[in-house]
Amino acid sequence: MHVLSRSAFLLACLLVGEPSALAEGATRPASETPLWTRETPRAVGLDEALAYAQANQPSLRAALDRVRAARADARIPRARWLPSVGAAAELFEGTANNTTAAFLGTPEVALPRIGATKVIDSNGAAWRPSASTLAAVSLTQELYDFGRIGAQSAAADAAVESERYHAEAERLGIRLVVKESYFAVRGAKAVLRAARDAYERTRVHSDMAEAGVKSGLFAPIERTRAAADLARFEVNRMRAEGGLASAEVVLAAAVGVPDRRLDAKEELADIPPLPPLDQAIAAIATRDPLLLEARARLLAQQAVTRAIVAEARPELLLTGTFSGRAGGAVPNAGSGATYAGYVPDVPNWDLGLVVRWPLYDPVIAARGRASAMREQAFQSDIATAAQQEVSAIQRAYLTTQVAHDALVGLQRSVEAAQANYAQAEARWKAGLGTALELADAEYLRTDAEIQLAGGQFELSRARAVLGKLLAEDS
Repeated sequence: MHVLSRSAFLLACLLVGEPSALAEGATRPASETPLWTRETPRAVGLDEALAYAQANQPSLRAALDRVRAARADARIPRARWLPSVGAAAELFEGTANNTTAAFLGTPEVALPRIGATKVIDSNGAAWRPSASTLAAVSLTQELYDFGRIGAQSAAADAAVESERYHAEAERLGIRLVVKESYFAVRGAKAVLRAARDAYERTRVHSDMAEAGVKSGLFAPIERTRAAADLARFEVNRMRAEGGLASAEVVLAAAVGVPDRRLDAKEELADIPPLPPLDQAIAAIATRDPLLLEARARLLAQQAVTRAIVAEARPELLLTGTFSGRAGGAVPNAGSGATYAGYVPDVPNWDLGLVVRWPLYDPVIAARGRASAMREQAFQSDIATAAQQEVSAIQRAYLTTQVAHDALVGLQRSVEAAQANYAQAEARWKAGLGTALELADAEYLRTDAEIQLAGGQFELSRARAVLGKLLAEDS
């Protein structure tokens, strides 16, 4: 979008200085109103535009949503410290030659095996099915994890930091786009003022030439030359109006308002002075969000590596279960189950400690090696980002200095062109100069005023780019 904002202003400058079919006699119907003059756009200040963009730009809202999502992800590993409760209910019909109650183990319920060995009779009853039922509620609590949960939480927290710096970079990018678009509108308005002033002066001279030819003071060629100049500057004025409308469309899109066009108020704060170059370069390490994001990605990957390694550590769990079960198979001693095992009416409870330890898992080892390789890639990204940001700051610093120094020369050029125009106008009114001499002075003055507007835009834009690189909010 920043390319569009710059193009909108440059378009306003270029259109002023190029010929058109209207300069050759083409006309627009008097009743047709140009599109760019059919509405007066709302004018906003720079601070207002920046505040609205930061609150409403979809790209920034998406970045902030990713930060909130990362924070929600960071709560996931910490939830392992909370107790988990599970329940299960089972019913089976089948043979039970090795137990009086059959059931399936489920991850939600920690259920100890309780059963008795059945005596197989000799009359073929081993193939006769019987019922088994189970109903249980279990609670599991993490007691000690040897740092596994802490490592996973640290990895999630590092991911939050990475997303936060990404959102900050997005915010600074939006501020730069809005500033460039805002400065483009102001520059286009300065171009339009120069074009309108040139048109009004040329119109007055055209009227004077017409009257002079009628009175015999001027030759007819003075009238035709004045008419040609007037048509040319009328085209320039209309093009400048279209260029301003284009810049206002870009500003509205950059700010994110529903308006089709947005105007910029004339008030603008002074351009902040340049900090020392060495100080600006040194500030990159602590202020540039792109470099900080690259470092955060490295820290996040290092935390992921530690979390993967921690998966090979043991963990200590507390479990407790209350269950009811019944098996319909005939036991080797005592009475059989009531209701043929279809009702789990035999109660049991248990409380125990469980230690789990994956002594060696090749998948965990492979994941750890892969994560360590990613760390090296992120380390290279940091070096690349630091080099690019230093180069960008040096270029922006140099561009700002050149634009600032050029602005002094452009101002002198405008003053000289205005003085030259005043002399040419005085000579023409006194009959000592020609319309060609006056037109040349008018072109020189208008071009100087447009160049000054372009110089002011370039200075404002270059300083805004440097401010974005230095993470300035001003």
